[in-house]
Amino acid sequence: MHPFRWLLLPVLAVALLAAASVARANPQVQLTWQLLDYIAVDYAGAVEDGQVISDFEYAEMREFSGTVAERLAQLPEHEARPGLLEQAAALQAAVEAKADPVEVERLARALAEGLLQAYPVPQAPAQVPDLAAGEPLYQQYCSTCHGATGAGDGAAASALDPPPIDFTDAARARARSVFALQQVIEHGLAGTSMVSYAQLPEAEQWALAFHVGQIAFPQDAAARGEALWRERADLRAQVPNLAALVAALPAGFAGLAQADADAVTAYLRRHPDVVVANAAEAVGSGQAMALARTRLAEGMAAYAAGDARLARDRFLSSYLDGFEPIEPLLATRDRKLLVEVEEAMIALRAAAGSGAGTEDVQARVSSVERLFARAEATLDNSGDDKAGATTAFVGALTILLREGLEALLLVIAMVAFLRKAERTDAMRYVHAGWIGALLAGAVTWFAATRLIEISGASRELTEGFAALLAAVVLVSVGIWMHGKSQADAWQRYIRDTMSRALSRGSTWFLFGLSFLIVYREAFETVLFYAALWSQGNHPAVLAGAATAIVALVAIGWAMLGFSRKLPFGQFFAISAVLIAILAVVLAGKGVAALQEAGWVPASLVAFPRIELLGVHPTLQGLLVQAAVLVVLVAGFWWSGRQARAMAG
Repeated sequence: MHPFRWLLLPVLAVALLAAASVARANPQVQLTWQLLDYIAVDYAGAVEDGQVISDFEYAEMREFSGTVAERLAQLPEHEARPGLLEQAAALQAAVEAKADPVEVERLARALAEGLLQAYPVPQAPAQVPDLAAGEPLYQQYCSTCHGATGAGDGAAASALDPPPIDFTDAARARARSVFALQQVIEHGLAGTSMVSYAQLPEAEQWALAFHVGQIAFPQDAAARGEALWRERADLRAQVPNLAALVAALPAGFAGLAQADADAVTAYLRRHPDVVVANAAEAVGSGQAMALARTRLAEGMAAYAAGDARLARDRFLSSYLDGFEPIEPLLATRDRKLLVEVEEAMIALRAAAGSGAGTEDVQARVSSVERLFARAEATLDNSGDDKAGATTAFVGALTILLREGLEALLLVIAMVAFLRKAERTDAMRYVHAGWIGALLAGAVTWFAATRLIEISGASRELTEGFAALLAAVVLVSVGIWMHGKSQADAWQRYIRDTMSRALSRGSTWFLFGLSFLIVYREAFETVLFYAALWSQGNHPAVLAGAATAIVALVAIGWAMLGFSRKLPFGQFFAISAVLIAILAVVLAGKGVAALQEAGWVPASLVAFPRIELLGVHPTLQGLLVQAAVLVVLVAGFWWSGRQARAMAG
């Protein structure tokens, strides 16, 4: 089997693992969450003051709480599953004991939140749905049962048991999120006449969910809600993005009287676009830092109350949803401070996860708060226009140079290799790969600035998985190249094998590798540039980008010229070493990104941080990089031995 073909095997393996990690969750998860939401909302209609007030409702609550435990036991293995099963048992016991509805709701919602933390599912639309489609969809699919106005008095209502939900019931609506409504629309509701409408496109499901979510909160209240939204920064910080909006409960807005919370709900569920606009402005307005502080305080309160899991989740949200959006801008102004914040947040999450004392965690929270204050002061104190323009120019220049050099190294190596192999016809696959990646980067720019908010978690996961996938591929490429650097029969290999192998379709490997490496760097670059662009000084940003492009072109031209003068064996040897170094760098960056997203634990160690080499002072990252290095050394030794044996 030709090396270019077996190089595809690790690509496919890692791609499948990455896809499995970010794919839509097992439907069992969504159905289990839906049952928990139903229990949280409807248990109050079954039990009051320790007495059953509806035999039917109570029997349903007992059945659903038991089903939750059964479904959890059937989910894939996960470190959080034993804890979830304990929570499910506590919920079931509370239902059996006819516990107070407030307690049952607390247990159900805590379990539902923990479930989605362990087994994530998409919780928000990719973009703002077309709300104008909601009313026609409602009349077509829902009005027969729920009535034209949503009062549960449709033509078929009298024949249904249980009766359809009255969407005008404000008390019930306050306990129901838009996400919960969308889940019922997609999956239906067992034990009722509500069937699944999974055949509807996802965008229409969300439009319908938003429409149903408005019914109990009349248009008349929306004007008051708009005024509150514009006046109160703390309110905007509670709803930083679409995911937060669709998950928000009208009864759960902090610092608002219920009437005001209802008014805000009436406004936001009719105008979700203002949340997206607010997210785009959050970097410059300080709202991102306000959210970071809010989540930090919530995490500390949860830890003091003994809920370490919730505390860790809030601390992670403080970083991903609050601090991470301003990270690109801070990196251009004070990268050392950015590193301090990242390490302090990792140490805080590690302390909360290891069961450290409350005083220790509080001390770490206080340290993070001081760093937040310094970061905010750095961003606010941009100085005069000239200084701001200089910062924008330097930031645009260094970002593109740093990210572009990694991609350039591999693309130049591939082009030089094909030239030496006299297979210039295959270069179009390499060029198509990197050009396609740049076009995809432009689409990412447009989406990140105009259509959707790319969350901190999404960004880190994309960067992390792409980096690790590329590292695995580059390990294979580096070992193969090292073997060819020592083979005396390389010319015969090129003539007799290379032409035949590339004609079988392995050229698509060149396209895929070129696209993957360049897009990974382009993805990070456009997000940094979006942050710079939002701060103004556009001529300086463009000048910095242009200067970096000229520098990259010059470096690429010099590298190609140098590669032409090298004998084939030397070219392979140098390329193998450089690609091996790049594999180690990307492995470190990939692990660091997944740690920042909370997918991989992080244990800080006393070790220097070397950004250029992807070295971060965490035990997990260093171990992965060491493992990659060991594999490379062993692979180089083995490939060299095989090459010498063939030559002998």
